[in-house]
Amino acid sequence: MNECDVLVIGGGPAGCSVAPLLARKGYRVVLLEKAHHPRFHIGESLLPANLPLLEQLGVADEVRAIGMEKWGAEFVSPWHAHGQEFQFADAWNKSQPNAYQVKRAEFDHILIRNAAREGVEVIEGCKVRAVDFQPDGAGAVVGAVYDDGREESWKARFVVDASGRDTFLANRFQIKHRNPRHNSAAMYAHFAGARRNAGQAEGNITIFWFEHGWFWFIPLSDGSTSVGATVWPYYMKTRAGRSLGQFLMDTIAMCPPLAERLSKAAMVTEAEATGNFSYVSERNHGPNYLLLGDAYAFIDPVFSSGVMLAMNSGFEGAKAIDACLSRPAESAAALQAFDRAMRHGPEVFSWFIYRITNPTMRDIFMAPRNIFRVKEALLSVLAGDIFGSTPIWRGLRIFKVIYYLSFLGNFRQSLAGWRARRVNIRPVDEAGLGGRR
Repeated sequence: MNECDVLVIGGGPAGCSVAPLLARKGYRVVLLEKAHHPRFHIGESLLPANLPLLEQLGVADEVRAIGMEKWGAEFVSPWHAHGQEFQFADAWNKSQPNAYQVKRAEFDHILIRNAAREGVEVIEGCKVRAVDFQPDGAGAVVGAVYDDGREESWKARFVVDASGRDTFLANRFQIKHRNPRHNSAAMYAHFAGARRNAGQAEGNITIFWFEHGWFWFIPLSDGSTSVGATVWPYYMKTRAGRSLGQFLMDTIAMCPPLAERLSKAAMVTEAEATGNFSYVSERNHGPNYLLLGDAYAFIDPVFSSGVMLAMNSGFEGAKAIDACLSRPAESAAALQAFDRAMRHGPEVFSWFIYRITNPTMRDIFMAPRNIFRVKEALLSVLAGDIFGSTPIWRGLRIFKVIYYLSFLGNFRQSLAGWRARRVNIRPVDEAGLGGRR
């Protein structure tokens, strides 16, 4: 029986943030990752709020070397005659004017190699099969199997579930639930030869609204572009025997501005799809364990918040675990602070996500005004600056008041949009939505 202080399940951004931070404090940390890095993963767009976290992990220069500079975000709507560009430099905090677009295979490889350099025992090709928590808070026994069939076990004082959308512990405890207020599916691929914006805006992410949801357009440093459609679940059921690649191309054709930017492009990866895009677990911690990042909750990626929320959860988790293992008297307060941070991020982003397809919200996004600095507050959310001391909350409250007043002022159209969304988020049978086709 191997022994360690902390066993981390998963080698993505959450696991590779919490593990080295704990190793620096002298804990023996084991990280088990079922795949072998580098491996493909979706979610390539970082936020300015990621950059301080990368600095603290010591990987900022490595990420800069592989990244495509991202200075803002562009929104394109078929219901408006113009596009709307937002610059991160116009947010409340002027010190974080840019972020990066990254290939996740390269980005995650940097993070997991950094964890190993920091003293974490990183084991790849090793999938966790069982976690048996011991009585009286005596930790847990974790069983795993290697690619070659070998089995091994670890006795750990603390377990961290950073398994991403595998949601290992949430599934084991049966506490994972479809988000009742949002539901979507996605299909995506990489393209070569896509037309990008000119100049500094070349690396900006573009969001294209269309009838059945929205598209992302993410330029990457090697010249390829990640393109994906996040759609209402019912739409995926209209595939009707088409290959997933053809279905994606047919869906792109429904959005003329995006189709024009891809008119000379070629798909260079297989199309992939995933269903049940939004979910939440009943809790994010318990005796001797934490759930980080997507292992706890996942929200619609329209604001590219996934990697930032995952890494931030790793930083918050490291503080909580350190208190639980070294200062037991502080553990209750530390876990409460962790719980607040874990719930705070999804709550802030979700208010906008639940309304982003409503005509009222689209109109505000496409014609933003900075009354009482509400535009700066909104841009701070887009930049991920929601955990620090930036004084954005008064501006966001005013923004919400403006939204509700505008909703009432355009009541008939807004109500129709709200009712349509209630229909659109209804779940459908997900058979056949996931994987490559």
